[in-house]
Amino acid sequence: MKASPSTSAHAYRLVKRLTYRMGEDLSAAMRDDPAATSKAMVALTYPGVHAVWAYRIAHAMWTTSPLLRPWARILMSFARFFTGVEIHPGAKIGRRFFIDHGMGVVIGETAEIGDDVLMYHQVTLGGRSRGRFKRHPTIGNRVLLGAGAKLIGPITVGDDVKVGANALVVDDVAAGTVVVGIPGKKHIGDVVA
Repeated sequence: MKASPSTSAHAYRLVKRLTYRMGEDLSAAMRDDPAATSKAMVALTYPGVHAVWAYRIAHAMWTTSPLLRPWARILMSFARFFTGVEIHPGAKIGRRFFIDHGMGVVIGETAEIGDDVLMYHQVTLGGRSRGRFKRHPTIGNRVLLGAGAKLIGPITVGDDVKVGANALVVDDVAAGTVVVGIPGKKHIGDVVA
């Protein structure tokens, strides 16, 4: 049985979009990591990039058909095993997303991440309730999430926010704010991730 022209065209567009996004992810790694020496080395040796690529494929499966959802979960289980990064395939992640180092990152099912976000290792975008509703954070554009930061619940983090290392964030954060401490306190200025 031959695939219909519309199915083939859809698959071609999907592969083209995924390939383009993967190229953007490489560029984001080169931009955000001073230790990155070439796109080839990033593509071969950066587990955070590998996890994002696996997510992009799994998310396409997740949103294409309910029949593919178990396979999307299986793909992400393998990705977690090999990279140490756990991303639910139902999460929504924007363009040019870079996870530096990656080990211990957790991104929940209803999390939403904007464009040009930089996330360091051991960051959690977690829920604090059960049920089938929005229970994970929404992260704006150009946000920096420092190592070990925990953002919990259906909170909104605005554009250009910087969350310091090991900060615990459980409330909404306005655009352009810096958050540090446990619980997170909002400040003006910069933060060391």
